Amino acid sequence: MNSMQTIFALLPNLGAPEIVLILLLCVLLFGAKKLPELARGLGKSIKEFKKATSSVEEDIRSAIEEEPPAVPKKTVDEKEKTAVKD
Repeated sequence: MNSMQTIFALLPNLGAPEIVLILLLCVLLFGAKKLPELARGLGKSIKEFKKATSSVEEDIRSAIEEEPPAVPKKTVDEKEKTAVKD
């Protein structure tokens, strides 16, 4: 899915008039010269967020794929103690 499809999938109840109104409000609030700078900052933020989440996912995958640490075997005395308790 490309980015525009993703944006519109998140906002299913917005039609074209609503989107135009939102864009006009953004131009009025921030000015035409400031919008590219805001969009650039938003893009960098999203890129950093994706980078951080992929790093966390990779850490989780590597932790899952690692072999669990070896558990020390019980000694004969410990086995006898547990057998007596049962």
